Amino acid sequence: MRLNKKVIRFLEFAIIGVVMGTFEDSIAVYFVTGEKVTFDTVWIIVLVAIPFAFISEYVVDHPKFWERLKIFRKDQDPHL
Repeated sequence: MRLNKKVIRFLEFAIIGVVMGTFEDSIAVYFVTGEKVTFDTVWIIVLVAIPFAFISEYVVDHPKFWERLKIFRKDQDPHL
């Protein structure tokens, strides 16, 4: 079975972005606050993790992101 690039990017977003982001944020909440991590806490963490995962996987990891960003071009910046 062969997956196309959009499906692979979505799986990266879902698994790496949301799941790993939720896991690491849960650890951070536990160690910083000292409170138990409940379902309500995880729910809030997931809601916070989704936009950051989207930005990370769909925007920054896009193949042409850095080409489109071009803050300084070689012809505009005398230091490059």
